[in-house]
Amino acid sequence: MTGSGSRYAEVFEDLIARNEDVDGEARLADVLAPRGARILDAGAGLGRVAGALHARGHDVTAVEKDPDLVARSHRLFPDVPVVGADILELTPAMLERRGRPTEYDVVVAVGNVMIYLAEDTEVRALTALAGVLAPEGRVLVGFDPVKGPRTSRDYPVERFRGDAEAAGLVVQHEFGSYDLAPPGGDYVVAVLRLAR
Repeated sequence: MTGSGSRYAEVFEDLIARNEDVDGEARLADVLAPRGARILDAGAGLGRVAGALHARGHDVTAVEKDPDLVARSHRLFPDVPVVGADILELTPAMLERRGRPTEYDVVVAVGNVMIYLAEDTEVRALTALAGVLAPEGRVLVGFDPVKGPRTSRDYPVERFRGDAEAAGLVVQHEFGSYDLAPPGGDYVVAVLRLAR
């Protein structure tokens, strides 16, 4: 297989084919969203979260830069629009040019997106996500703060909170999993809103 997301994609394609539960992130995003919400899945990978949210009746836009993952997403979830772009390129104008909404009720950046960003681009990425958020919207983020997947890097929770603040966001809720377990340090699930 080629493409940086191939191993990840193979694992999740197998889980989907076996009808395993891979919807934890989507269930929580669905709870945060009004019915028929506009949801942007940033760093969508092969589209499993975007696909699950689309199946729940939301207007979903997936954003993914890896061409292999974009192709897999088109194959697995053909009804979900995918914008082939880097998170750092996200602007309302770019989305408008691609025929997608420019403002979202929920922005999702889960599955360790934050720890795969290029070093020192976290504030820029969070600022881009905030820039497409509706005034009352929320951002759902999930990542391993330390000792994540082999090709990732550490991103301590304290630094993440500071970066969110620098991007004009505040942490509204923080959990240890998508089923709302208390924070434990192994995994971070955060719900952010625009600073007022």
